[in-house]
Amino acid sequence: MQSGLEMKKEAKTTDILLLILLAAIWGSAFFNIKIATYTYDTITLVFVRVFFALIALAFYCSYKNIKIMAFSRDWKMYALVGLCNIVIPFLLIAYGTNKVQSYLAAILMSTTPLSGTILAHFFTKNEKLNFYKLLGVILGFIGVVFLFFDKLVITESNFIYALIILCGSTFYVIGGILTLKFLKNKGNENVTTSTIIWSLIFLFPFCLFQKPWINLNPSIESTTALIYLGVVSTGFAWALRFHLLTKVGLVFQTQVAYLIPLFGVFFGYLIMDEQITWRVLVSLIIIITGIFIVKKNDKLVRK
Repeated sequence: MQSGLEMKKEAKTTDILLLILLAAIWGSAFFNIKIATYTYDTITLVFVRVFFALIALAFYCSYKNIKIMAFSRDWKMYALVGLCNIVIPFLLIAYGTNKVQSYLAAILMSTTPLSGTILAHFFTKNEKLNFYKLLGVILGFIGVVFLFFDKLVITESNFIYALIILCGSTFYVIGGILTLKFLKNKGNENVTTSTIIWSLIFLFPFCLFQKPWINLNPSIESTTALIYLGVVSTGFAWALRFHLLTKVGLVFQTQVAYLIPLFGVFFGYLIMDEQITWRVLVSLIIIITGIFIVKKNDKLVRK
């Protein structure tokens, strides 16, 4: 008899199509971030993105009659998760993507399950490393190292920005671990919306200090990309994620990790006309293989 984190559920064709849609939406976020940075500074970009996401999630929670607990007695943890899981990674990823190719950001962000496996080993009780998970982590990071040797993609001028994106992905992991340890029984929709509220509270004074209204001259292209990031890639995508979580469970939903970098590379090549080298493709295959090994041996089903 199974209980706890994951119950095994049969995925239908519709669920598979929705998973592909979710991966496509999240994979498309990277080239839209790139376009948005053309005429928006990083802080304004993140603030507006999160603001639109909050509007979308507020409607969703209102429709589902979900109580938002951002200012309950657990407000400090909601604030901390908002800082680690939204504010810091969004800022770092937007800042880094401004200087690197969008598909590179997608590939680097795909390493989140690998770094998450390492940190979970030290900071959780039920997510310990075993031989095969360690093998997957090592293989995945070999793919990342191999990618860094591609001098056509990662150069002396953007090397530090690639590392900044990796740092952003690590903060996603930190935020995820904090959520699992302290907010796992508070409801996905509530936690996401509450942490987004707190992320806006953190970002607002910095946005005022930046005074974007003085020198801001946004293009229609960047503004459209920014609205898409907030409403679709953040708000709608999270609602779609919640749907998949409740319908077919966590194990199925996490398969999206394999597809996001593929869509990131596809959109970068097709829409942004970014150069794809053979080293990029080899690195992508190695990283996805590492993620597959990790997830294959990850004990997500509790008894």
